[in-house]
Amino acid sequence: MRSLFFYETEIGKIGIADNGKAITHLTFSDKKLPADGIVRETALIRDAAAQIQGYLAGRRKDFEFPLVMEGTPFQQKVWEALQEIPYGETRSYKEIAVSIRNPKACRAVGMANNKNPIAIVVPCHRVVGANGNLVGYAGGLDIKARLLNLEKEHV
Repeated sequence: MRSLFFYETEIGKIGIADNGKAITHLTFSDKKLPADGIVRETALIRDAAAQIQGYLAGRRKDFEFPLVMEGTPFQQKVWEALQEIPYGETRSYKEIAVSIRNPKACRAVGMANNKNPIAIVVPCHRVVGANGNLVGYAGGLDIKARLLNLEKEHV
């Protein structure tokens, strides 16, 4: 049974879920949280929330809690590549596709990005269009811009 809990932050409400051993979801909407969860705050969720708050305050650049992400092998590759994007930098969908050795998969990279279950920690907000424009983000483009600006201020 998964546990999930909600927190109000400066970027709005976030939901965090765990499976008892690792964080499985961090979202801006309860629609992307597991339906089999019960609302309760665990020590793991509380620790993850504290680290997210530290990140949002500009005091943290990395996260130190276990993650488990369920997805296809392709999605897993994309999510691993996202975690390689340094704090304060961006990559295009094309650059991610090239980094996973599938240069024609730009749209598929976008779809995998959209399915990212652990926002912020798996930094899909660092992926931009080929021309550098902000495109698509589960939390909305305003939050994506805020996260990118936050990182640029604290690099």
